[in-house]
Amino acid sequence: MSGLDFKKKHEHIVCIDSDGCAMDTMNIKHYRCFGPCMIKEWGLEKWEKEILEKWNEINLFSMTRGINRFKGLALCLLYVDENYRPIEGVKALKTWSDDAPELSNNAVSKMTEVSPVFEKALNWSKSVNASIEELPKEEIKPFEGVKEAFEEVYGKCDIAVVSSANPEAVRAEWERFGLLDMVDIVCTQEMGSKSAALSMIRDKGYAEDHILMVGDAPGDLQAALENGVYFYPILVRHEAESWSEFAELGLKKFLSDDYREYGNRKMDEFRANLA
Repeated sequence: MSGLDFKKKHEHIVCIDSDGCAMDTMNIKHYRCFGPCMIKEWGLEKWEKEILEKWNEINLFSMTRGINRFKGLALCLLYVDENYRPIEGVKALKTWSDDAPELSNNAVSKMTEVSPVFEKALNWSKSVNASIEELPKEEIKPFEGVKEAFEEVYGKCDIAVVSSANPEAVRAEWERFGLLDMVDIVCTQEMGSKSAALSMIRDKGYAEDHILMVGDAPGDLQAALENGVYFYPILVRHEAESWSEFAELGLKKFLSDDYREYGNRKMDEFRANLA
C-alpha cells in the first residue's frame, strides 16, 4: 500500500483527503485544541471569544482553511497584536512562516534563540499535539455518507488516501471504520506534498481526466490544478450533503467522462462557500 509497490488496477482513481474531508476531525481539533492552546500560551483569556472566532475563521471557514498550523498561528497573533494587545516577536514569526522551507516543530525549535515568540510557538504546538492525543476516540469518526460513498467507488475505481496528516493516525482512523480495506494506496506527510502525491499517482499510468481529488480545503484544489486533474469539494458545514451528491452524481459523471463542466461548477461552489 506504499507508493513504491502500488500498481494501477482500474482506469480511474479517486484520491481522498482525510482530516475535514472523509474524517470529521478538523472542527474538533481546532475548537478544542489549536485555538484554546493559543489562548492559554499567550494569556489571551480576556478576549477569548473574539480571538477564537478569528482562529476558526482563518483555519476552518475561509480560503485559508487547512493552512499549516504555524502560518495560522502567525496570522491570528498578528490580528491579536493589531486589535487587542502587543505580541512580542509576531512579525518575526510571520516572516518565518512565510519564507521557511519547512514548517514543523523541529524547524521552529531551531529558531528559539532568535526571539521568545518561537519558544512560545513550540510550546503551543507541543500542547496542541498532547491535547489532540487526549481527544476521545469515539468522537473521531467519518462524516455521514462516507462509508456509503466508498462502497460506490470500490470495484469501479482505485482509491487513494492523499493527506498531509500523520500516517499512523490516518491508518488507525481509516482502519477503525472499515475504510482502509477499500484503499489501494495511502499517501501521507512522509511522501511530501499533496501535489507531489498526485504527481506520483499520475505517473502510474492514469489519464489526467481519470484522476479525481476529493478534498475540503484550498490546498486540495491547488494540488489538483497543479496536476491537471479533476476536483470534487466536500463543503464545510455541508459535508453530509457533499458526500451524498458525490455518491449519487459526481462519481457517475467522473466514470462516464462527463465531469469537466460539472467539476467547474463544483469549484465555483467551493470558493463561494469559503468566501
